Amino acid sequence: MAFVSGPRQVGKTTTCRSHADAYCNWDNLDDRALILAGPARLVAGFGVERLSETLPVALFDELHKFPRWKPFLKGLYDTYANQLRIIVTGSSRLDIYRRGGDSLMGRYFAYRMHPFTVAETIRRDLPDPDRIVRPPQPVEPGEFDALWTHGGYPEPFLRRDSRFSRRWQSLRLTQLVREDVRDLTRVQQIDQMEVLVRQLSRGSGRQLVYGTLACETRVSVDTVRRWIAALCDFHLGFLVRPWFRNVSRSLRKEPKWYLRDWAHIEEDGPRSETFVACHLLKAVEGWNDMGLGRFDLAYLRDKEKREVDFLVARDGEPWFLVEVKHRDTSLSPSLAHYQRQVGAPFAFQVVMDADYVATDCFAAPGPPLVVPARTLLPQLV
Repeated sequence: MAFVSGPRQVGKTTTCRSHADAYCNWDNLDDRALILAGPARLVAGFGVERLSETLPVALFDELHKFPRWKPFLKGLYDTYANQLRIIVTGSSRLDIYRRGGDSLMGRYFAYRMHPFTVAETIRRDLPDPDRIVRPPQPVEPGEFDALWTHGGYPEPFLRRDSRFSRRWQSLRLTQLVREDVRDLTRVQQIDQMEVLVRQLSRGSGRQLVYGTLACETRVSVDTVRRWIAALCDFHLGFLVRPWFRNVSRSLRKEPKWYLRDWAHIEEDGPRSETFVACHLLKAVEGWNDMGLGRFDLAYLRDKEKREVDFLVARDGEPWFLVEVKHRDTSLSPSLAHYQRQVGAPFAFQVVMDADYVATDCFAAPGPPLVVPARTLLPQLV
C-alpha cells in the first residue's frame, strides 16, 4: 500500500485519482456503505476477478475518518494483496494517524506530497539515485515569479490571480484552524489558537520562544508546545532544529518556525528564507521517501549569534550549508566559519534576486559560493 500525506489542498486526491482504477471516498454515503459492508463486497466492483496485465489500483480518500480504518485496511490488504494495489490519502491528519500504525507495519510505504517548487516547473523525472541532485536548468521567469507571488499550492499557482490568491489563502487558513484542528483534535480554545496562528504567521524564519508565545496567547507553555505540534501535523508550518554536533557553544533547543505557504509573508527577507526553506524541506523529505539515503534539515547558530540559515545532512554527515539573502551578494562570514567547523563539502549563499548561472553548484567541493536561487533550486526536487 501507499500512504500519501500532505497539506490541505496540495493536490493529493487529484494526483492519485489519475493513477487509480477505483475510487472510494468516506464522505460519499454510497462509498461509506460499501466500506462498512466489508472487503468482499467492496472489491467486487474493482475488477479483481478479471485477467489484466496490471493489478487494479484502488484509492481510498478520507478513510481516516472511519474509526476502524486501520483494521479495515489490514484485512483488505492481507486478503487481496496479490490481486489489488491500494493507495490511501485524505486530509493531512492521515500523516499523524500513520505514525502509530503498528497493525499496518510492513504493509505500506509513506509518501509526503508538497506544493509546487522550482524544479517541478521544469521537469517531472525522478532524481538520479547515484547523484541525488540534478544538473542545472533554467526556469522560465514567469514560472519563478508566479511561485514567488502566489505560492506553490496548485490553485493559486495555476490561476495566477492576486485577488483569488488572497481569498484562497484566507479561506485555507480559516478552514485549517476552524475545521481540521477543531474537528480532529481536542483543542477547545480555538479563539486563542487563532491568536497563536497570527503570531506564527508573522514570525516565519524566527526562533520559537515558547514563553513569549504563551504570554501573548494567555495559555501555558506546555499548551503552546502542543498547539504548535498540532499545527505542524496539519502542515500550517514546520520546525527546523539546530545542528550542534562539532559546533562549539551551539544552541541545542530552540527550533525555528517556517510557514508552508510563503505567499502569506509580506517582507522580502523572511519570504526569501521561507521560500528556500520549503524547497529544502521538499528535497529532504522527497529523497528520504524515495529511499535515496537519510537526509535531515537543520540550522546553525551559536551563543555568539553567528548563524547560517540551513544545513542539509546526508546519512548523518553535513552535506551543504545555505545562507539566504534577497539581494545582498557579499558573502556572510558565518558560512566559512561553520563550514570549517562541521566539514560540509559545500556552502552556498543563495540570492533570490540574481540571474541564472548555467553552472552546477555541486560540481566540486570548495569554499563558500554566492549562488542564484534560480540556479540552486532547479537542482533539487
